[in-house]
Amino acid sequence: MEEIINIATNRQIQIAFLVSLAAVAAIYTFLEPLFGQDKLKARMKQVGDYRDQLRQQQRELLSKKGQTSIRSKRASGSVKTVVETLNLLELLDAEAASKKLTMAGLRGQAPVFIFMAFRLGMPFVLALLTSFYVYVLKVVDAGSFMKLMIVGGSFFVGFYLPNLYVSNAIKKRQAKIQLAWPDALDLMLICVESGMSIEAALQKVGGEVGQSSPELSEELGLTTAELSYLQERKSAYMNLASRTGLEGVKAVTTALIQSEKYGTPLGQALRVMAVENRELRMLEAEKKAAALPPKLTVPMILFFLPVLFAVIIGPAILGINANT
Repeated sequence: MEEIINIATNRQIQIAFLVSLAAVAAIYTFLEPLFGQDKLKARMKQVGDYRDQLRQQQRELLSKKGQTSIRSKRASGSVKTVVETLNLLELLDAEAASKKLTMAGLRGQAPVFIFMAFRLGMPFVLALLTSFYVYVLKVVDAGSFMKLMIVGGSFFVGFYLPNLYVSNAIKKRQAKIQLAWPDALDLMLICVESGMSIEAALQKVGGEVGQSSPELSEELGLTTAELSYLQERKSAYMNLASRTGLEGVKAVTTALIQSEKYGTPLGQALRVMAVENRELRMLEAEKKAAALPPKLTVPMILFFLPVLFAVIIGPAILGINANT
């Protein structure tokens, strides 16, 4: 015991122990960066692995569904042959038509060829039907020139009728998406602030709003797929804005692009956008409510006022007739 105490209290032994400890610490300091792992790289690798996992899940989901939900089909058959033979894709601006059909929810080559075929055939069909009613059935009692003008007018109406149908489909679809978009932003904000990635948040929100707004769920699902396939994530966000054609969606996609490019807080931007879109939806409702009284003026004059006059004046007229 005394030898152990003498060794522990020996000044030379203490100096040697401290020198050896300092030497080990110096060696560890120099060699630790060579053998140690970068925590940032490790975390980025984990994020990349998780993103690859999401991509694989999305690919499996799309393969199971067979891409039936996005209504993208290839064109084939006689319609494609006629359109290509007459070179209607260049004459009728197929690129602009494809963008409009995409906004209407019709994707792929088949809707474009069918739309071109309708623009070609609808004027002749409508002109033939009008000629049958005017010349065969003689529904219109007019001169020869007036009948010719009616048939010619129906021809031009038939040329623009497919565009009118697509425009109405776009407006209806945009109205449905706009109605559900603020609620979707609130759900997306909750998902992002809870720690989910933007891909997982879009996939989760798309599943939640599928019952109330299938159109918005479809667009979010396509965006999730494009984030997995496209080389630039910016293109996926820009495609979402172009497919919907809504200013609120475009503002949110711009915020997402800036957040990924400059590292700005995404939760704060989504919160502001959710409030703005909710206010925009309220303004649209107030606008429709303010436009209701002028629209009711003509129905009230035609239907309500005659009945009201009959109820008020009718008994007086009956009393005068009875007295006379």
